[in-house]
Amino acid sequence: MSDASAPSERYRQGMATRRAVLGDNHVDRAQSATTDFDRPFQDLITEAAWGHVWSRPNWTKRERSIVTIALLAALGQDEEVAMHVRATANTGASREDICEALLHVAIYAGVPAANHAIKIARQVLADMDAGKAA
Repeated sequence: MSDASAPSERYRQGMATRRAVLGDNHVDRAQSATTDFDRPFQDLITEAAWGHVWSRPNWTKRERSIVTIALLAALGQDEEVAMHVRATANTGASREDICEALLHVAIYAGVPAANHAIKIARQVLADMDAGKAA
């Protein structure tokens, strides 16, 4: 975005979708931690990931959530796996959906990647059950 005082429509849609998926508390924390150095990156992911991809009408947020968890697990992106498992509270993806996604990871990306992601998901789900904030 060239003019931060006038966000694009894609940015506005992205921010609304980002908040719907990740929750206001998460987005507010991320926004408050943004610096001049990483603001361009934050703008990019808000517009591209959230405004363009996550806001498309072809898949539900549940479907995008399942695919995202599988991809992040396959790539070994632990913090992002945890964040997106927490986001299932907002996307409608179930524990069974997470399990099925991680079974696919085991077959198509490797057992170690799935095994590690399952450990992360179990801990996040236990924290959610216990009412622990992320």
